[in-house]
Amino acid sequence: MWIQKQIDLKPRPRGFHLIADEVVQQLPELGNLKIGILHLFLLHTSASLVLNEDADPAVRQDFEDYFNELVPENKPYFRHTNEGSDDLPAHFKSSLLGNNLTIPVTNGRLNMGTWQGIYLGEHRNEGGSRRLVITLNGE
Repeated sequence: MWIQKQIDLKPRPRGFHLIADEVVQQLPELGNLKIGILHLFLLHTSASLVLNEDADPAVRQDFEDYFNELVPENKPYFRHTNEGSDDLPAHFKSSLLGNNLTIPVTNGRLNMGTWQGIYLGEHRNEGGSRRLVITLNGE
């Protein structure tokens, strides 16, 4: 079985947000698979997808703080700032973290580690809704 669809994620403020539940809710076909692969592709250049710890909310804030320090705003040599001081740093963060994930599916569920969660990294102050292309393959 092959399924591909686009879904829109609800708008979120800047930061790192767990999205696995929102994705799974929009993918009822997942429950039909005994074995398979889920691929998520984010159609944006100023946000990212990351798989990391989902148990401690402090991880999300630490991610945000670290990447804001790594790629600060308002550098005088940034040229791509037409949409604000967060514009180019958001593109850098997206490039560093990536825009896609591949996750195994086992017995109708995402087969992730006990402490793993899917994060949307929203790197813009006003990012709005984000769109994912979801490709599900399996039997």
